[in-house]
Amino acid sequence: MSILTTEIQSALAQQAIELPSWAFGNSGTRFKVFGTPGTPRDPYEKIADAAQVHKYTALAPSVALHIPWDLVDSFDDLRRHAEDLGVSLGTINSNTFQDDDYKFGALTHEDAGVRRKAIDHHLACIDVMDATGSRDLKIWLAEGSNYPGQADMRGRQDRLHESLQEIYARLGDEQRLVLEYKFFEPAFYHTDVPDWGTSYAQVAALGDKASVCLDTGHHAPGTNIEFIVMQLLRLGKLGSFDFNSRFYADDDLIVGAADPFQLFRIIVEVIRGGGLNNPDVAFMLDQCHNVEDKVPGQIRSVLNVQEMTARALLVDREALTAAQRSGDVLEANRIFMDAFYTDVRPALAEWRESRGLPADPMRAFAESGYLAQIAADRVGGVQAGWGA
Repeated sequence: MSILTTEIQSALAQQAIELPSWAFGNSGTRFKVFGTPGTPRDPYEKIADAAQVHKYTALAPSVALHIPWDLVDSFDDLRRHAEDLGVSLGTINSNTFQDDDYKFGALTHEDAGVRRKAIDHHLACIDVMDATGSRDLKIWLAEGSNYPGQADMRGRQDRLHESLQEIYARLGDEQRLVLEYKFFEPAFYHTDVPDWGTSYAQVAALGDKASVCLDTGHHAPGTNIEFIVMQLLRLGKLGSFDFNSRFYADDDLIVGAADPFQLFRIIVEVIRGGGLNNPDVAFMLDQCHNVEDKVPGQIRSVLNVQEMTARALLVDREALTAAQRSGDVLEANRIFMDAFYTDVRPALAEWRESRGLPADPMRAFAESGYLAQIAADRVGGVQAGWGA
């Protein structure tokens, strides 16, 4: 009998992990971006690559876009292209960190004209959302200062609130704003949205259609990320995840690569807080495949999330609660660790086959010849971000 009960299989079948379009282009470290044969030349080819991940895993039904990296003449046409490939267009990500005008800030800038430019960019992103049917506008701000005294931190928070208010007011009834945080980089003395508390304070002041985006790589070493997950779920303000992995800072590595146990602990809290397969809590990847092939890198990532979700669903919650209430420290930890150490891979392979999917999606994709085909077909592709 499979260790994956009918209830667990049902939960796994509903899981959806959004892919970032930029993960399929040339992107990576701040020092060198290594090109890859077959790199997409436009957003259409990015979506074609993303559709391969969904084809072999049934885990990635939507693709997030980054503006202006993914601007096209017709988003209606791009949406139809995605639908023809079996996926949809998802979160729209703004970009106010690659323009000289934003050297000293965008939504927080002292100059009202620069703030106007940044606000208008976000309003244009909402226009894209209207055309694509996307629900979420995700905002990450590379804003702050490098030296004490350089900037008025209080004034910048006030200006950020005013800017976000105008963007928020433009959202449609079914649209949301999710505000990402990052504790440092590229600003080193202070960052305008450095932690979940600042992001929470800003979105709470906006209203019910604003929430926090938690990037798993955007934390100082030793941070208890699952505690933050718990708290944001408890407060009803965890809007989305950006899943990746870090050893040192914002490494943007394959999720679960650095600390699989941390990923497990996070998903345990997601389940405990009612966030699994909850439409209000979006799962997304945010990774830069700088030295590995991009499509299999994304396949490995979604499979890592699926595997840790399966393990987290194996936690005997009733027994764990009983041990916690009785103060049985060792028994509670044993129950928790037994689920983490359970090898669910054979059961997942069997379950995939029962659904008409390859037991080993990585191998099936490798044997498909897709990478060789796009390497031959695409010449000169640099699409998608830092390497563009």
